[in-house]
Amino acid sequence: MNNISAQDAHLQYILRLADNTLILSQRLGEWCGHGPILEEDLGLTNTALDLIGQARLLYTHAGALEGKGRTEDDFAFWRSENEFRNWTLAELPNGPLSCGTVHQNLDYAVTMVRNFLFSALMVPLWQSLESSTDAELAAIAAKSSKEARYHLRHSRDWLVRFGDGTDESHARAQAALDSLLPYCNEIFAEDAIEQAVAASGQGVAMAGLRDAWRAIVQDAAEEATLRVVFDSPFTSTGKLGVHSEHMGFLLAEMQSTTRAHPGAQW
Repeated sequence: MNNISAQDAHLQYILRLADNTLILSQRLGEWCGHGPILEEDLGLTNTALDLIGQARLLYTHAGALEGKGRTEDDFAFWRSENEFRNWTLAELPNGPLSCGTVHQNLDYAVTMVRNFLFSALMVPLWQSLESSTDAELAAIAAKSSKEARYHLRHSRDWLVRFGDGTDESHARAQAALDSLLPYCNEIFAEDAIEQAVAASGQGVAMAGLRDAWRAIVQDAAEEATLRVVFDSPFTSTGKLGVHSEHMGFLLAEMQSTTRAHPGAQW
């Protein structure tokens, strides 16, 4: 990893961004038809569609950088689990981790807390990437930044609603925050890829966004009357290709149709 070329670091960085948005969109898609109210069913589906749109742009850009003819579908449906480089946070189920991967255990508090933690990072990240020396990435960032601000506002409103609501909603939001926050440590664990793209101006080293992210999280948590504990020794490894037990199930569902009918035209 330390000997990675500048060209490969650039490609891998783009794929990390794309994988994060694709995998989280897949998780959010599990709520389609199951939202607590119709407006939220549509709102969360639109968030998922925004993320898929970001992923498509990023995968297309990755294919152009790689120069081997791979398409967005190749990156999404024909890579194995250890080739994906998304943060573990994005692949976790939409319910308490103790419940496993079954959809019957959907918990809207878990989904919204995860959306909030993710969006609280993506807003400053996309804003920073608008100045990327990679002109295509800068253009994608400018579009995505607007979407991320909406995602943050929507999820933050729900965080406050849960946290400062009933005893039950507060307990669920606090439990979700306690279980998900440790997975955010991975995001700020810098490596050779981030060092290379930061040096070239193509990307951003995530560690530099930690303070901005913490400020957003702390401000919202205080309004929601929730306790935040940032310091945890746990660091997940999804962006290195070593995923949780939930990732394989997610990919099996996401990729099954394409793999069952290779070459099919829709």
